[in-house]
Amino acid sequence: MTDRQAAGWAAVAGIVAVGTGVALGELAAGLVSPSLSPVTAVGGAVIDAVPPGVKEWAIALFGTADKVALLGGMGLLIAALAALSGIVELRRRFAGVAIIAVFGAVGLVAVLGRAELTANAVPVPLLAAAVGMVLLRWLVGRLGEWRTDAGLPSAETPSAATTDAGLPPAETQPAGPGPTAQPPSRRRFFQSLGGTAAVAVVAGLLATTFRGAAAAVSELRSKLALPAPESPAPPIPAGAEVRLDGVGPLVTPNKDFYRIDTALRVPVVDPAQWTLKVTGLVENEVSLDFAALLAKPLIERHVTIACVSNEVGGDLIGNARWLGWPVRELLALAGPKDGADMVLSRSADGWTAGTPLEVLTDNRDALLAIGMNGEPLPLEHGFPVRLIVPGLYGYVSATKWVTELKVTRFADDVGYWTPRGWSERGPVKTSSRIDVPRDGRSVSAGTVAFGGVAWAQHTGIGRVELRINRGAWQPAELAPGISKDTWYQWKLAVPLSSGQYEVQVRATDLDGVAQVEDRAPVAPSGATGFHTVRVDVKS
Repeated sequence: MTDRQAAGWAAVAGIVAVGTGVALGELAAGLVSPSLSPVTAVGGAVIDAVPPGVKEWAIALFGTADKVALLGGMGLLIAALAALSGIVELRRRFAGVAIIAVFGAVGLVAVLGRAELTANAVPVPLLAAAVGMVLLRWLVGRLGEWRTDAGLPSAETPSAATTDAGLPPAETQPAGPGPTAQPPSRRRFFQSLGGTAAVAVVAGLLATTFRGAAAAVSELRSKLALPAPESPAPPIPAGAEVRLDGVGPLVTPNKDFYRIDTALRVPVVDPAQWTLKVTGLVENEVSLDFAALLAKPLIERHVTIACVSNEVGGDLIGNARWLGWPVRELLALAGPKDGADMVLSRSADGWTAGTPLEVLTDNRDALLAIGMNGEPLPLEHGFPVRLIVPGLYGYVSATKWVTELKVTRFADDVGYWTPRGWSERGPVKTSSRIDVPRDGRSVSAGTVAFGGVAWAQHTGIGRVELRINRGAWQPAELAPGISKDTWYQWKLAVPLSSGQYEVQVRATDLDGVAQVEDRAPVAPSGATGFHTVRVDVKS
């Protein structure tokens, strides 16, 4: 065995040892702290710490897979540091163990800083680090025995020094009948390495498939029968869906609805344990449990919601039929005091949003939502209760897993994103999108069907127009909207001969205000500009 080979196997030993500790830590968290584990705690701390520009770059690059990308990056970093711990442990006893101890300390600090913290979560990062340290010492010890038998000095066997001639002393010469014989220590190392890796794989599989509390809450959700709304959703107008190939459904299926939030692991909230508190500048603090919420006079409405990170032409927007209780009725019970102008909503995972008080108390259908498209909220979309507020971007309104509404002032409190450079109030900007043909597609010459959606939540769309190669605007056929709180679909058939075409769309709201043409990025208050596609028309 050469020094390079020994270092390589030490790196593998470090990865296996740390990987096993992480996997067992995640498994332990699944059993005693399902909403918080060392990995999700560290990931959440990273999300909180990185600059807003980095977040926007990640969302633009990875879309709704941004959390998968973050976890993958964390995995690579952990693997690199684990490999380093194995190498330095081989060279200097306890040096690699010290690196893993730092791992454990970082995990503990991250866990202690999360809103989901429970007493059960505290020992988990310490357990994971302890397992990693013990396994690293054991595996590197086995490697040291093999290395000594192979005639190389080891930090595990300091007596294995070389002679003046550069050869190992006689007592460290490899035993065996000949140069090709494999020492028993080599077999012991690989057996230990393989057995530990098997434990890591099994623990990892169990951690991902056996999430006790999550499975139990999912079972409760599947058995929950939603009450009939006192005020059902108005029927969808005839012709509201243009049914043009390439244009998505008017009502977005739950499985296709976008998800953008800061939760690496979906919070697990048992509806039987859920409570919502109204606190702050109110005449009477109010506490509401899930059973009481189910008994309220519920209403059902179609509402389109959008993420402020939605680029021009992006798909971080969706339309659903929501069931819930109007927030204004809950706030009326609490009685906001004079001077209050904001409601700080808080999620079970600690995330917050600052919403203007007036939009939660006016006549719009701002809801404490419990249902989505005829079924209980999916876990990833806020089960058991979330906020839905027409007309505002989600970062200032759409709090999932909501547990508190604090009536306060913008001068006194801020939501999660505001100190990170985003605007304070977040009204949705009028916008439109071309869904078909897609940008860069080739189509046949003749009549080309264009179609898409437009939205101006809580204002409504008055008209949609297209222009070809910066020519005159042509009115599109605007389908009737479900309501002013939803998006509208549109279509337009245009005769085109062969050639290259630039096609742009613009929307005008029901107040006669056209969407902004000037391009602006998503930060700090939402993107603007005309969605533009380029189409290659072939004969």
